[in-house]
Amino acid sequence: MAKILVAGGGIGGLATAVSVARRGHRVLVLESRGDFTELGAGIQLAPNAFHALDRLGVGDFVRDRAVHIDELRFMDGTTGERVAGLPLDDAYRRRFGNLYAVVQRSDLYAPLLEACRASAAVALRTGARVERYTQDDSGVTAHLASGERVHGAALIGADGIHSAVRGQLVGDGRPRVSGHTIYRSVIPMERVPGELRWNTVTLWAGPGWHFVHYPIGNGGLLNLAATRDDGATEAVTGVPVPKERVLGEFPRMSGTARRLLGLGEGWRSWVLCDRDPVERWTDRRVVLVGDAAHPMLQYAAQGACQALEDAVVLGELIGADAAEFEQRFEEFAGRRRERTGAAQLVAREMGRRLYHPAGGAARRRNAMLAALSAQDLYDRVAWLHGARVGLRGARVGLRGATDDEPAGGGPVTGRRPPGAARGR
Repeated sequence: MAKILVAGGGIGGLATAVSVARRGHRVLVLESRGDFTELGAGIQLAPNAFHALDRLGVGDFVRDRAVHIDELRFMDGTTGERVAGLPLDDAYRRRFGNLYAVVQRSDLYAPLLEACRASAAVALRTGARVERYTQDDSGVTAHLASGERVHGAALIGADGIHSAVRGQLVGDGRPRVSGHTIYRSVIPMERVPGELRWNTVTLWAGPGWHFVHYPIGNGGLLNLAATRDDGATEAVTGVPVPKERVLGEFPRMSGTARRLLGLGEGWRSWVLCDRDPVERWTDRRVVLVGDAAHPMLQYAAQGACQALEDAVVLGELIGADAAEFEQRFEEFAGRRRERTGAAQLVAREMGRRLYHPAGGAARRRNAMLAALSAQDLYDRVAWLHGARVGLRGARVGLRGATDDEPAGGGPVTGRRPPGAARGR
């Protein structure tokens, strides 16, 4: 079996390493940071993520660490009105074959890291930033920032939205700055008044902003994430922000939402970025996965879910013969481009059309959402939540949980964008 290099040791990189190693290959994960750890606070995992985690052998470990929430709840952030809710009950689980849950990012990352460490076929290296690659008939050489060269039969670029592998392979420059700034905080649940300890993912939508909160850490923490459409033009990552500034960024916020926002401490800010969908994910024996291939805004809660799907599909397609990697990588990209491209574009639309409208547009949105039944909402998210990837399901990515269900529309915003993967 071949030695395969993975650039990047985040969620997508480790999941891919587990998946490829399970097919009999030796894997070397090259992580640029000084240790294997996952930064960030909360993350939402739909059934499609748990289907993928189950195929990777770590689903139960993640479930044990997750908060199994009751509802995705949509609130008018200015009036305090409850507009709609998508119940995550037994009917939802029967429809999609798995649960919807929320976790701390570290509680998703740790089981993947442990699976890599438990595998004799996976080696992990830190301080190994891949800056570029070269290749010949014998395989691919990763050129590290240290000057070292590491050779393998193939290279999988899982090095995130600022991927150096993508920079060479696609050459599309810097990520697109969305103009949205997100402020994040995590606080102990003991600081939250009992009447506000909701076992839901709750989103408050206001004019040019929205605010999301949900429990994580086995219910011991509350994750707060407030986003402002402020026209930001430069990427910012994890910059500390005074609480007073955060409170001042969200005008006309209703009383309950304001109470919750006011609980936050230790706020940090990020300016959200993504990229356009692209057709090219491969260069002979080099292939992109996860955020290196299809970085998306958080608004559809599918970034990690799609990276996990990538890992499963690539692992099942890669085969044993290194001479076939080029063909297998092309097939992988062909199976994944349309689905991930649609998710990228729907995530953008959700921010514009669903979360941030004002005035009459917000009232029309509320009326539209309030008119939808639980079954209607299930139908609209089926194409995302219901996918079961793998060799049988890899092409089913734009359908629901079973082959006889119709393709659903994008989450609340309508049907998936046509020709989603036909970017530059």
